[in-house]
Amino acid sequence: MSGSDTAGRAPATDAAAALLQRLLERGVTEIVLSPGSRSQALALAAAELEHQGALRVHVRIDERVAGFTALGIGRESGLPAVVVCTSGTAVANLLPAVLEAHHSAVPLLLLTADRPPELRGVGANQTTRQPGLFAAATRFEADAPVPDELDPDGTGAQSVMMRRLADEALDAALGCGARPAGPVHLNLPFREPLAGALPPWAVPTAAAVLAVQDQADPAAPTEDAAALSGALYQGGGGIGESDVPPDAEDPTVLERGPRTVVIAGAGAGPDAERIAHEGGWPLIAEIVSGARFGRNLVHGYRELLADPALGGRVQRAVVLGHPTLSREVTALLSRTDVEVIARRGPGEPLNLNGATTAVDEIAVGTGPADREWLGEWMQASRAAAVDLSPPAPDAEGLASVVPAQRLGAISAELDVLRAPLDRDVLVDAVWRATWPHDRLVFGSSRLVRVADRVLGGKKVPVHANRGLAGIDGTVSTALGVAIASQSDGRAGVTRVLLGDLTLLHDVGALLFPAAEDEPRIQVIVGNDGGGTIFDGLEVAQVAGPEAMERVLYTPHSARLEHLALAYGWEYQRVTTRAALDQALTSPAGGRQLIEVPLPR
Repeated sequence: MSGSDTAGRAPATDAAAALLQRLLERGVTEIVLSPGSRSQALALAAAELEHQGALRVHVRIDERVAGFTALGIGRESGLPAVVVCTSGTAVANLLPAVLEAHHSAVPLLLLTADRPPELRGVGANQTTRQPGLFAAATRFEADAPVPDELDPDGTGAQSVMMRRLADEALDAALGCGARPAGPVHLNLPFREPLAGALPPWAVPTAAAVLAVQDQADPAAPTEDAAALSGALYQGGGGIGESDVPPDAEDPTVLERGPRTVVIAGAGAGPDAERIAHEGGWPLIAEIVSGARFGRNLVHGYRELLADPALGGRVQRAVVLGHPTLSREVTALLSRTDVEVIARRGPGEPLNLNGATTAVDEIAVGTGPADREWLGEWMQASRAAAVDLSPPAPDAEGLASVVPAQRLGAISAELDVLRAPLDRDVLVDAVWRATWPHDRLVFGSSRLVRVADRVLGGKKVPVHANRGLAGIDGTVSTALGVAIASQSDGRAGVTRVLLGDLTLLHDVGALLFPAAEDEPRIQVIVGNDGGGTIFDGLEVAQVAGPEAMERVLYTPHSARLEHLALAYGWEYQRVTTRAALDQALTSPAGGRQLIEVPLPR
């Protein structure tokens, strides 16, 4: 290779280009990066590929925000977004998103830059032992060799190795083979020079990239995704053998006989409704399940499960997804006199009663359905349904020529318009405003439990970080969902419903780069001044008022309108149902923060 061919080039950039190019060829088009010096080869290569129209780059200064934004993209799209960061504490900040991706089976691909091995453990600046940092949660991890060669045409040994590494990582993130989808960690050490000119072979035209992506099947394992060379450190991840499902088997056929309920937790999806319908069984669907619809849906399920005449007579529970929102469901699945059959899903296997049967797929057998059993549940469900619709206007009174009747009707209408908001009305308004082309994201706040208790059936796409049910990263995740769901000009609004502490925990996500297209997103904050979820837990009966206020309720004096102004969000404060309905349904462009004051 002549000197002119290598002028300005660096091995770090050649390696980064080969890795990103292969991921691009496999259909990965979203990169979320946090700026840093050691990761500059990856960042500059990504910037050039974005300039060519080959992918989209999302820049976030906080790595925790970056990780959850990528998580949201993966949740919505089913494809991993790439996270790029520099070395040191930057990498550690990704751990919360990695754990949530692990427990929720969301594909996620981390590319963490690192110092070369000779600087580890010797007190070098911004250096720690990054390999294995996420080992308990990753599907695959590798500590790549330090790049040391320039590739004339993209076919050199280093480029081939990086492309194979990309294949191995993507296959693992997508769950190809025995393991479920989830996070993957590629640790990439670089020596100086840390960046150079992008090699000519790594700059595709936009048309060529689109042609490759149109032909690619990102979920199909590649032939050359084999074991990498001995120079590459590999980790197998933290899933035990008992957690690894066997190869796909024929569906497990469930006979209709036993008195059965179908439990749909987070991530269950429409399959739960289908199984309940085919079996003629009651459907108990959490609001975050994506299965809260259909004729067999049970309203007020908590009270009905606690009723010995219904919940006490359950003989079998069929579980899809990860149920987390009610103690009544947990109590049912912990009973040793109930046969529990759980479809294998994300994270750890469900086995609360010590005898749960895990299956890959579920089918319903032949035979007559137990109509009496379903009828009992449906009758009780109708009685337990909550109707939060505002009363209809008195049309006759409003049209009356009798002044007293007309004034009375007008006064009643004004009372409806001026009625203050509570939690029930808040969740109902957001639910009614959301349609199939929208997305709804729930934070792990008190409001998701209120919504689970009172909302009826509706087939809308719902997301929530219920793998570990933490409050961190909720706004970031919602922004990722919005980015993925609104790509290619698709319609819809992403709404995220959360409490004030959940917002403040992820307030850094409100910072949005001016160079990026704004997604249509509404962050609806029920602000009761602190963590009122603790008021309903046993600790409220144990802790004294002063301690409760100081270390659990954690009151705050944050002015959300000032935060919105500082971060460039449109802000509204609403106190009535009419104003909230208008705020939610008015033509929305860009980022909106809607504050709803609530009593403790």
